[in-house]
Amino acid sequence: MLEALQYSFFRNALLAGVLVSIACGVIGTFIVVNRLVFLSGGIAHAAYGGIGIAYFLNQNPVLGAILFSLISAFGMGTVARKTKERADTIIGVMWATGMALGIIFLDLSPGYKADLMSYLFGSILAVPSSDLVFMIVLDIVILVTTGFLYKGLIAISFDEEFATVENVPVNTLYFILFGLIALTVVVTMRLVGLIMVIALLTIPPAIAGIYVKDMKKMMLVASLLGMLFSTTGLFLSYSFNLTSGATIILVSGVGYSIAQLHKFIISKKNPTLV
Repeated sequence: MLEALQYSFFRNALLAGVLVSIACGVIGTFIVVNRLVFLSGGIAHAAYGGIGIAYFLNQNPVLGAILFSLISAFGMGTVARKTKERADTIIGVMWATGMALGIIFLDLSPGYKADLMSYLFGSILAVPSSDLVFMIVLDIVILVTTGFLYKGLIAISFDEEFATVENVPVNTLYFILFGLIALTVVVTMRLVGLIMVIALLTIPPAIAGIYVKDMKKMMLVASLLGMLFSTTGLFLSYSFNLTSGATIILVSGVGYSIAQLHKFIISKKNPTLV
């Protein structure tokens, strides 16, 4: 199994897994705590519209995904903030429409589109060095932004009404968070694809939330779990000739199941601990 490390593409994939795990650990924690899983899934799938439009215009698909993800994030965020009653329905419509737009524009695009499946299901073993640089920049942006706005983000996560009374810029902070989610989605799609990106964003923080309640510790544990799942998934996919992205998500799902089982056993033995 360790012979895989002799290949540069495999080493790049491991590094990509580590870098994406940091982004997902931090942003995923806010997604889980603020219950933004459905909105994040909408952003992820709507990003496919940007990929299709970029192909049609003969531009970089990743750039198209970034722009469309940001537009979708702010659009869905506005809907979620202004019309809470039917936000899930409207987000679902935008989710499906974004995917449909991507498919239509790809149909209209000339030429052979061989690598499209990588955007849906990931292509971590084909991550170029330029993407690694982008992931490093994203991690720096996320860590710096989160550190600078940490108190405000914590305030809106746990007591939005009190934050409003204390003149915390609630809406601005939410839209910054939505923007960071959009950027994280685009980077993570290189790992596991747009279809499964939400799993990597939510499973490690969800497991971390079972064992720790402090937000900083939750982010750290979630990042470490993401690294563990991506590394384990990569080695298993190499050993058994499986699709890397799907294997990473399956390992994550098994990890979540074990954590829930452990929580159940503990609750039976001592209910006061859970």
